[in-house]
Amino acid sequence: MQRPSENLIIPVTTDSSGKIYIREQFGYFQRLRRRLGWLLMLLFMALPWLQIDGRQALRIDVERFAIEWFGFVVLPQDFAIVALLFAIAAFALFYATKLYGRIWCGYVCPQTIWSLLFVWVERRIEGPASKSKALDAQPWRGVAGLRKLAIRLAKHSVWGLLSLATALVFVSYFVPARSLYSDFFQGNASAAVQSWVWFFALCTYLNAGLVREKMCLHMCPYARFQSSMFDRATRLVAYDSARGEARGARKKSADKPTGMGDCVDCNLCVQVCPVGIDIRHGLQYECINCGLCIDACDATMRQFGYPTGLIRYHGDHSPKGLARLSRHLGYGVALLVLLGATLLWFSHLTSTALTVSRDRQQLSRLTSDGQLENTFTLRVSNKTLAPRRYQLTLQGLAGARLLPATPSASASSSATNSTTLELKPQEDREFVITVALADCPGQAFIPFNWQLRDTTRQETVTVKASFYGGGC
Repeated sequence: MQRPSENLIIPVTTDSSGKIYIREQFGYFQRLRRRLGWLLMLLFMALPWLQIDGRQALRIDVERFAIEWFGFVVLPQDFAIVALLFAIAAFALFYATKLYGRIWCGYVCPQTIWSLLFVWVERRIEGPASKSKALDAQPWRGVAGLRKLAIRLAKHSVWGLLSLATALVFVSYFVPARSLYSDFFQGNASAAVQSWVWFFALCTYLNAGLVREKMCLHMCPYARFQSSMFDRATRLVAYDSARGEARGARKKSADKPTGMGDCVDCNLCVQVCPVGIDIRHGLQYECINCGLCIDACDATMRQFGYPTGLIRYHGDHSPKGLARLSRHLGYGVALLVLLGATLLWFSHLTSTALTVSRDRQQLSRLTSDGQLENTFTLRVSNKTLAPRRYQLTLQGLAGARLLPATPSASASSSATNSTTLELKPQEDREFVITVALADCPGQAFIPFNWQLRDTTRQETVTVKASFYGGGC
């Protein structure tokens, strides 16, 4: 099976000025898509309702620039993990594209899933694609106009409800889900929350209901550069022109006419295509590799008693040996490196963050009783969903005492070089603490460590610092 032309990508875009009436099609790939779509939609709707220790398991707190992630709180200083996860997702997408083309677009892209969901609603209310086209052609006056108005109101009402439900689920990743729905429908939600819900509902309605394939054809950047990842072995939806041509209509009961190919020119592959292309014209960048044309063509081939596979996923050749290994090497190594970096990051993940800065206005001061003091500002972040008590200790600075300057930091009675700090769940606070030495150290800078120990989890965070002793 050969691809239909030397130029693998047809650069001329489809005329998408008119509405595409997508015919419903059943088959293996359609069943696979629907099952994946329902699974992903259920996951999308269920995640905001998962609870850990009485709190939403997954939530993005825009106000605090934090992400609550299944018991952990990812703060801005931890956002490297977000970059790593996005990089892993990007390389996995590129790798899948190299193997199977735009399979992401055809099966799991939210634009495709929601567009086909809206098309399913349209088919249930308006009937087959031919009836939708006839309904569009009907005038708006008389009895036919009233019927057309009622059908359109029903369809757009259901679309509107689906859009609103989608927007509420999306916003529930940012606003606690258990209060969002009741507050929104009772009118108690803030103006910002209501505005974002209606904004995302409008976006969903426009993208999935009205714009549809034009998003894939003209707005999605992935469609523009995905062909650069293809190679001759990439499995793409392709039409076997050697077997199908010359195409032509015929009767099911009659033998195939002499000189004719297997393509009966039923045009079903065009009618079921979500982006309205004719796969028989060759590979086009608009193709989202969804396989609907395969289901339509296979059904027709069975009716005529011809072998299936006139349209199928196909690569020009399958590399073997070292060539096959090299094809997987680049993306495989990149993914392994990123996964290793992610695991390394998780292995060093702590539930507490500590940053230390010294007072820049006055490096040190000598008190009336001969003590030398340095003042430090400690910023402590409790990333957990429970209150925490910490023991702050100095290490490597003999004879030092801590003089807390904040009421929540109390000097320990058992050790002069330690103090206790208490933080509420997810609290991020600053503590101003003075370090005092009774004797002049005799050198400009003395290195030491701040050690913060979580008395509940027995986790320890250590930060290096230095004591300035040049003021005596």
